[in-house]
Amino acid sequence: MISQYVAERFSAEEEGVLRRYFTNLDQPVFALVNLPEVVKGALFARYSRSAKSLRRLFLDEFVGELDITGDKTIDATVGLRRAEELYDRVFLEYGDDSVAQLGGVHLACEQASNILTKVLEWGRLMSYLEQSTRYIDYLERIGGRYRYYRDPRVGESPLSGRYVSDMDRMFETYGRLLPAMTDFYRRHAPKDSSSSDFAYRRAVRAKALDSVRGLLPAATVSNVGIYGTGQSYELLLLRMRSHGLPEVRAYADLMLTELRKVIPSFLKRVDLDDRGVAWSHYLEDIRTSMEKVADHLLPPDLPVDDTPTVRLVDFDPDAEIKMVASMLYPYTHLPEEQLEREARAMGPEDRLSVIRAYVGSRTNRRHKPGRALERPFYQFDIMADYGAFRDLQRHRMLTLEWQRLTPRHGFTRPEAVDAAGCTLVFNEVMERSEALYHLLDRDFPEQASYAVCLAYKVRFAMSLNARSAMHLIELRTTPQGHSAYRRIGQEMWRLIRDEAGHTAIAEMMKFVDLAEEPPLGRLNAESRTEQKRRAEQQA
Repeated sequence: MISQYVAERFSAEEEGVLRRYFTNLDQPVFALVNLPEVVKGALFARYSRSAKSLRRLFLDEFVGELDITGDKTIDATVGLRRAEELYDRVFLEYGDDSVAQLGGVHLACEQASNILTKVLEWGRLMSYLEQSTRYIDYLERIGGRYRYYRDPRVGESPLSGRYVSDMDRMFETYGRLLPAMTDFYRRHAPKDSSSSDFAYRRAVRAKALDSVRGLLPAATVSNVGIYGTGQSYELLLLRMRSHGLPEVRAYADLMLTELRKVIPSFLKRVDLDDRGVAWSHYLEDIRTSMEKVADHLLPPDLPVDDTPTVRLVDFDPDAEIKMVASMLYPYTHLPEEQLEREARAMGPEDRLSVIRAYVGSRTNRRHKPGRALERPFYQFDIMADYGAFRDLQRHRMLTLEWQRLTPRHGFTRPEAVDAAGCTLVFNEVMERSEALYHLLDRDFPEQASYAVCLAYKVRFAMSLNARSAMHLIELRTTPQGHSAYRRIGQEMWRLIRDEAGHTAIAEMMKFVDLAEEPPLGRLNAESRTEQKRRAEQQA
């Protein structure tokens, strides 16, 4: 049992409804069953912008819209034995790996630390929605306590009192600065006549929450909605069971229990000694071996090069020529090597004519050219605050590796915090975070990262192709995005254009926004949302 999880209270009538659709009523991990897929998706979408748990959200906002009279005899908490027997028969005939790709589960993972959430969101072939730091504040307490993870081992140690005291003070300062930053944005970005009160309030609140999220420690708990196949869940659980952080391993056990109520046979191998257990031991052995060899060859006191926030460390100088060959490949009868020679012999204008024909007339960023753009690749080394890393890490079609979260690289402080006169208060939280980290690191090195605030920087490597880069950069530079990842996206685009010299690829990304950060980045988006809401109400 995860010690910091506080079970919600439901009335007898509410429990009667919830039992039909959720695999338990008192654990932080549970699956959604017996609901239309569109309802599950809508629940997860709403989940990311609500402070409520998923079960409470379902009761408050969804039950009234559904016809649940036919489900009264269902109890989803008891598991599915008949389904397990059916799966077993299918497995015997068709084999487990292929069949395990065809059954999926919507799983809610609640009160997970911001270290655990990144482990949950590691897999490429799963879908995730995570509770946002810019639409809800984290001041609402759970069971009378601030929303941060309490590790059992730390809680039983002499550091327990210091851990709780410092974490509480970080949250108290977050709560004190939030109204201060809200007032600051109201004064410096007053509402104009073209904006509604609702859209303006939402935009101001988003900016204020953005400016103070760096004060939250990585121990801050969040809710994550996951959709994945049986095979994807199996791989996720095998990695989690080999992880060095106790919270991750304990959460894997909770997930396995709930998933086995829905897709039991897909996960039979996870805890078999000669299958999943051996696989997890293999992963653990690799991790411990690499830690030892890295410590031996690269001691912790080795001087660190001074690098920019975003560095392009690898690319193919001939990428655009090879990309043109790939664009032409489906439309000819020529072999690849010959096509590459032909593309290399073309003049720049001829190659551009191929590229422009292939890209077509993109009228919005959702219009994506084809897979020839997957031929060029880029390797970036990035240093950003952990808050921005959280947002970028969720992109699927790329390879991303990150280093341990520590205070050693310093932190970022929004300019608005300085302008609002809150610099000293912000810095005091950073100092408290760093001191607590070093205290924990002596006896609890795995748990020490819980103390590190989201404003502290983490280094991560990102490898992606041009097609994935187009999606990421165009999405993350939109005016409504957070300033931290907007700057990263803008710099990635400049490096592709100027350092790699891939001007044609840069030209394709016509929806990259290079403008300075607007005073209230989400104002236009909130106004559009309100207009849609009014139109639906009038329909």
